[in-house]
Amino acid sequence: MSPVRADRTRDASPPARTTISRAVPAVAVAAALVATWQMYVAVSGVRPQVLPSPARVVEQGWQYRDALTSNAWATLQVTFVGFALSLACAWALAIAVDFSPRLRTAFVPLFVVSQTLPIVAIAPLMIIWFGFGLLPKVLVVALVTFFPMAIGLVEGFASAPRDSSALLRSMGASRWQQFRYVRLPSALPRFFTSLRIGITYAVVGAVFAEYVGASEGLGIFMSIQKNSFRTDLVLAAVAVTAAVSVALYVSTFAVERAVAPWISEEGVR
Repeated sequence: MSPVRADRTRDASPPARTTISRAVPAVAVAAALVATWQMYVAVSGVRPQVLPSPARVVEQGWQYRDALTSNAWATLQVTFVGFALSLACAWALAIAVDFSPRLRTAFVPLFVVSQTLPIVAIAPLMIIWFGFGLLPKVLVVALVTFFPMAIGLVEGFASAPRDSSALLRSMGASRWQQFRYVRLPSALPRFFTSLRIGITYAVVGAVFAEYVGASEGLGIFMSIQKNSFRTDLVLAAVAVTAAVSVALYVSTFAVERAVAPWISEEGVR
């Protein structure tokens, strides 16, 4: 192996070891909780309708895997469409606010107000206004996820070094060039932090919107199984929802590494 390749291998291995070492405590705690749950159910003799054992949840989840998979895919479609809409609106309004201080005064308070609207009240209204199709669920997801990403971008643009902007301005750079080379890179770390928050909210928002009213999805699946006293299938759907949320959360790191690799490198150092 050449010295250059060896150096690259040594540079790449510490982050991988760090990631694994960080995951070990969480996995250990989760395993301990599941083991405690299993032992409690075995010792107490509680009915499965009240609290099924983890083994039963896994067994029934595997038995109904086709239904869980199809409903999970429906929830993912709502999540992706709603989150894409939220992402587009957040970027458009954040850029507009960055270029116009007056818009910042007008829109930022509205961003905050949008977060104070209770999803418990908004989701049923969306169903009443727009029916049981895709649109109301997409709007709920967009509303839930818009605030963290918009605020993250606005604050990220504002955190750009003023000296760098002044230097580019003295060199005759346009407002757009200053934005592209200074404010946009400065905003990316906060954006990706907001992205991770938003993508987990997106799944929760989609499930809740389906729970209120839908023809398919993990939310309506949970509602049907709850009414049938199938607590084991409700928990299986919860486990699938958690797995989807974790997978989407982890995927944001891959996107971050592809779009802005310097952020990960700075974090490692």
